[in-house]
Parts: sequence; structure tokens; C-alpha cells
Amino acid sequence: MKNNCSPESIARSIREYEGVTRKHAIGRMIESLNIESPDIAASFGEDAAVIRNDDTALLLAADGIWSKLMEADPFWSGYCAVLVNIHDIAAMGGRPMAMVDILSVSNKEICEEVTRGLVTASRQFNVPIVGGHIHPESTYNVIDVAILGVAEMDDLIYSHTAMPGDQVIAAIDLDGRIHPSCALNWDSVTMKTPEMVRRQIGLMQELGRKKMATACKDISNPGVIGTLGMLLEVSRAGATIELDDIPRPDLKKIGISFEQWVRMYPGMGFVLTAKEENADEICKMFEGVGMTASRIGKVENGSSLVARHNGTESTVFDLETEGIMRLPPSCCIK
Repeated sequence: MKNNCSPESIARSIREYEGVTRKHAIGRMIESLNIESPDIAASFGEDAAVIRNDDTALLLAADGIWSKLMEADPFWSGYCAVLVNIHDIAAMGGRPMAMVDILSVSNKEICEEVTRGLVTASRQFNVPIVGGHIHPESTYNVIDVAILGVAEMDDLIYSHTAMPGDQVIAAIDLDGRIHPSCALNWDSVTMKTPEMVRRQIGLMQELGRKKMATACKDISNPGVIGTLGMLLEVSRAGATIELDDIPRPDLKKIGISFEQWVRMYPGMGFVLTAKEENADEICKMFEGVGMTASRIGKVENGSSLVARHNGTESTVFDLETEGIMRLPPSCCIK
């Protein structure tokens, strides 16, 4: 067995992981905030809201950084604030255009380090920060970023459109390191050239133009399996995955367990679904931009995400009774 944990122990560790449990509050917020508008093609449950502008989609997203990471490493927090927002636009098949930030800081040194991280990532990905707001001398330290992207309406990749029979693909850049400030962050971006990271983001736009992916999410704090659970939740579907097919580095060499790896935020990673005839080609396309991609399972009818190894399996989530985001029934219905 390539990992030393049973499907049952992996399932339990993911269900109990803070990166998953902190998503439970999303559903309650949606019920409070949801307002219908004819210009909004998609909103809650997707990585970015889709605003119709004739045949063009304006993509709007926002994300923040855990206060724990801000306390551990302000530079990495600023960098990640940009990175996670760019990923949200890329996962939709869009091109990131510009960002604004809201920064609350308790002292000058933290402000300088967070700003340095913001600027470093902004320049690397060529997505400018064009405005925002600062709360100087705050009693706490928080960085939040909002981003605007663009795509053709017909080229969008949604989260809620996975269908039974689709292949599940995980694509991760394994050429990286555990970030020294956070044991659950895999840094595969800071050491890469601007050309390489822009090619990786650009590949998602190509998949959208070619209509090759049926659904996608960038791998975020819940990790690869938790993120797949979020995709399935909005798609009202289930899936069975093979744990040993999940891309991973040499875990023994870097000194972590498989359980830790599947909860980790990768610097560059996506979970996609695709029709059988496109799955192998998508994996080859990711390999062409330095990422490891493989089929890890199949979308199914029902609401269960099941993890399997050597004939042993365990339900990670029953997304109908214990959803991750706990979305209201009206959200993202196809």
C-alpha cells in the first residue's frame, strides 16, 4: 500500500480537518445574502461569481487568509492572498485582470512584509493590484483580496456541472516543498519563473476554450479530497476515488504522511471532471506545464464521496446529509 492509512482513517481525518469544518458556515451566509438578479449567471458555490456583459463574463471573487498564517508569516500571507484569488479565476477558465485589497495591520513591520508578498505574487503572475483600503494600527492583522477576471460566456468552467460517468482528475505541481511557515502548505510557486506559473494558469483558459473539462475547482484549504467534495456538493453528485491514484511527491523523502498530504493546500493544483474521451489528453496537457495529473475516480449518481483502496472503502462525506458548505437547496441547481 502506497499510503499507511486505511480509507476509514483518511475519511475521518478529512471530515474533522479544520480546513473542511470551517466551510460549514457558508450555507448559512448564502441564505442571508442571496438576491436574484438577471445579470448574474452564477454565484454562490462557484469559485467566482459570473456577471453577464453581453457575450463576455465578468468574474468576481474574493478570498482572505487565515489569521494563523498571518501570525506565522506575513510575507507568505500576502503572497497567498494573491495566489488563491488568481486560482479562483483560473478554475473558471478565466483570465485574471486586476485585484484590490483590504489590509488591517497592527504595526509597520507586518504591513511591509504583507505588502512585499502581495507585490511579489502580483508581478510573478502579471495581475496588478489597482486599489483597496488599509486599516493602519489595527488591533489585529488580516489581509483580504478581491479579484476581477474575464472569459467568454461559452468558455466558462463551472463547479456545479459534473455529471455521473465523468472522470475525476487531480492535477498538482509536485515540484515544490513544504512551506517552512505552515506544515499544511505545499509551496510549488515561489521558486518558479513567471513564464511557468503563467503557462499553468493559461492552461485552464485553454481547457475552457476547448470545452474539455465538465467541471473544476482549484484545490484550496480543504485539500484535494475536501475540494472534490465541494465540487460534488454543488453538482448534486457523488464519486468513488482510489486513494493510491492521487498525485503525490515522495512522502518518505519529505517526511510526511499520506494523511497530511491529502489535507495540504498545494501551491498549484486543480480538481477537474471530464468526459472519458478527454481525460487522458487533459492529463498530458498538465504534464506539458510541469504538473502531475491523473484520473483518481469517477462521478456517480447519489451523494456519497467514497475513498477506496484494495477493495476496502469508506464514505468520506454523504453530501446530502453532511455537506461541506451545507448549501441551501436552491443553490447551484442545474
